[in-house]
Amino acid sequence: MWLLAALARMSPAAESQAEDVACLERLGAGDQTAAAGLYDRHSRAVYSLILRIVGDETEAEDVLQEVFAQAFRQASRYDESRGVVAAWLLMMARSRAIDRIRSRRARFEARTGEVLQPLDEIPAAQADAASAMLDAEQTRLLRQALGELPLLQRMAIELAYYEGLSHTEIAERLEQPLGTVKTRIRLGLLKLREVLTEGQA
Repeated sequence: MWLLAALARMSPAAESQAEDVACLERLGAGDQTAAAGLYDRHSRAVYSLILRIVGDETEAEDVLQEVFAQAFRQASRYDESRGVVAAWLLMMARSRAIDRIRSRRARFEARTGEVLQPLDEIPAAQADAASAMLDAEQTRLLRQALGELPLLQRMAIELAYYEGLSHTEIAERLEQPLGTVKTRIRLGLLKLREVLTEGQA
């Protein structure tokens, strides 16, 4: 369960969030040396999520660099009231990874004339090693937390992380405004992270 793996790798401590925010503030002010701390704390979780989506190590490394470059460029626009830095990075990673898959598909279809199956019909890949190492208690906690989320919030997260749909596609499928979908996913992820953190205490 790669969503669990990504959430479990997020640094749970409030000190980490404070350090992340401080790094982004320094980056926003032009201090490029602040990038190292942010990268060191979150690159493994971000890479794992990207690799699970794109399925290719070289492409995953490329997307990882794109995500952090984007994060560094947009550091001054980060809004702490909208969620923790780790979740912000994971959402950015998911979006960039899906963009990479779409670009790859478009190039293939243009070159061969063959139309590939839609992204939401691609079967889920095998769980990665990090996911396999997570214990049964965390899996139970995550399933329980998913079950306790409001229905539309849970559906949005499942469509995003288990079916690989973009926010726009989720909004269309649920017939909800795009902003509402983004908010539901963000709040749901924060709740799941909170449950995992409590379970580790």
